[in-house]
Amino acid sequence: MSIMNSLRPGGRHGLSSRETRDPIGLAVAAVNRLAQSEIIDRVGLRRQTEQVVYSTTRNGFRVATAAGRQFARAGRRRAGTRPTSARSSGVFDLTPTEDETMLLEVVRELADELLRPAAAAADDACAAPQEVLAAAQEVGLPGLGVPEALGGIMEERSAMAGTLVAEALAKGDMGLAVAALAPGAVATALGLWGTEEQQQTYLPAFTGASDGQSVPVAALTIAEPTVLFDPFALATTALRDGDGFVLDGVKSAVVRGADAELFVVAAMLDGTPALFLVESGAAGLEVEADPSMGIRAAGLSRLHLTGVRVGADALLGDTDGEAYRECVRLSRLAWCALAVGTGQAVLDYVKDYVNGREAFGEPISHRQSVAFMVADIAIEVQAMRLLTWKAASRATRGEDFAREVGLARQLCAEKGMRIGLDGVQLLGGHGFVKEHPVERWYRDLRAVGVMEGAVMI
Repeated sequence: MSIMNSLRPGGRHGLSSRETRDPIGLAVAAVNRLAQSEIIDRVGLRRQTEQVVYSTTRNGFRVATAAGRQFARAGRRRAGTRPTSARSSGVFDLTPTEDETMLLEVVRELADELLRPAAAAADDACAAPQEVLAAAQEVGLPGLGVPEALGGIMEERSAMAGTLVAEALAKGDMGLAVAALAPGAVATALGLWGTEEQQQTYLPAFTGASDGQSVPVAALTIAEPTVLFDPFALATTALRDGDGFVLDGVKSAVVRGADAELFVVAAMLDGTPALFLVESGAAGLEVEADPSMGIRAAGLSRLHLTGVRVGADALLGDTDGEAYRECVRLSRLAWCALAVGTGQAVLDYVKDYVNGREAFGEPISHRQSVAFMVADIAIEVQAMRLLTWKAASRATRGEDFAREVGLARQLCAEKGMRIGLDGVQLLGGHGFVKEHPVERWYRDLRAVGVMEGAVMI
């Protein structure tokens, strides 16, 4: 693997001492381990026909959530460690840093060599191959948003790095990207808003400091199965009961819900949306399949909460809604990055197709209508990317990015669907069949405008 091998010369982990101190340099040191891994040689090209979520998708059963690991409770409830924001130079520059570029190259290779070949089978099976998920864990994706002080790989908060990673993974496959990034969304939430007790209880499992166990399957659950869902008007409720809370409601689009060991659940508390940590196996939790048009490889489920009792220490963040608002914005930013990556995949594919497909003795790209449609896709992808990167850069510096992420989401939702549709149109009859991946990308891109939660930068 040429890119990863090129990272080896030099200091510890193949990095210079300067790069080892830098937050993204630490990430590259972590992801460089993939070069020695046998996982790439065992990439899951086989069909996953016995997955729990796939079985429930076919049969519609509701089952109790999985009994997850026992998280060791810490004893202190002080405010947790928070990642610092990057310093602003005052210059409008969205060029990735040298270290972000190095990280991006590694993730691109992961997407090209693992995600893209496994995508079709994973879409059919409604489940991500374990080999792909293990590779994502091995390159350190769950800890990308966790502060270095808590065992993670970042010293300063870098929404820009997370955006670049999500975009690169989605170019391989959006569904597999969502499945790979979902645990990191929960870990990032704990790093941003968790108390010291919550961080010490849960984060070691995500950062590899928990007896060599695999990273827990975890899900950020905001969406609900309602028409015109508003994330700030939740039907799921949290009622105070003694020294804890009782949760009731239904959450939809829960990534790998049948296997999840930890959920971050959004619910209304005293008329204000808030976030709660809920461990799998809790009484009153049930999961059923949530069959979807797109991102099927993420194994989406519905989570039913019926009188689920949690302690006072389950509240994640504040009760005035500020943490929840930031969570929604960071989640929407992640979906924008996923849309950009998938849109780029469509563009690259249709360019080669129209140049190689001939009609009446010449490539169909010589037809003006075809050329203009491809040009429009290129313009729209670049516009989506610039708006998304601008929002990510402001989030990285700790500045208000509500306006920027709102603009990015509007553009990515509208133009993303258009890019998927035009990609199918450009392939003609080939765009309708599963022999070509464009029909899957079209289905995935339609998720951008309706999904909330699941992933977070």
